[in-house]
Amino acid sequence: MTVSRRAFLKGAGVTGLASAVTAAGVAETEAQTGPRVLGPGDVPVSLMVNGKRLELKIEPRVTLLDAIRNRADLTGNKRVCDRGTCGACTMIVDGRTVYSCSTLAIEVQGKQIRTVDGLANGATLHPVQQAFCDVDALMCGFCTPGFVVATVALLEKHPNATPEQMRKGLDGNICRCGTFVRILEAANAAKAKGVTRG
Repeated sequence: MTVSRRAFLKGAGVTGLASAVTAAGVAETEAQTGPRVLGPGDVPVSLMVNGKRLELKIEPRVTLLDAIRNRADLTGNKRVCDRGTCGACTMIVDGRTVYSCSTLAIEVQGKQIRTVDGLANGATLHPVQQAFCDVDALMCGFCTPGFVVATVALLEKHPNATPEQMRKGLDGNICRCGTFVRILEAANAAKAKGVTRG
């Protein structure tokens, strides 16, 4: 079956017009009634964390950190500043690091979330975790999970990271005990062992 150019353009024009009318109708309805409201009570939220699906009932205002620590009992990532400035709560979402204390759980549905709890393979530590142990790159331990996750993300993106890339990749995390030299040693040790994308 052949379609003339004129028939094609007429059909495309009708389809475009129908889409515009539908969009205008939705916009008009939202203008009259407002956007669809979620909450204030619990709503179903489905998260893919460390390769496993978590079905939760939480308020839309619940952060990713609270959802995972308080509802899924994955307590590896820590709440320290609760302002998205220290990096202790760092998680990897679709390959990018995020501060989970300032990311709403409802916003990351359908995305792959990785926490420090999911890095080890059974009793075998992830190369970054092992490197942190080997060079004693921790003191009080509150910042360690965030640094480990940020280092994993860094080395997955830049397997042969330069010192400058390492400093830039980890500059969103703070160690109040001042173990930055050891943390960079751990990152270099893990780089030498090789980190594959998770």
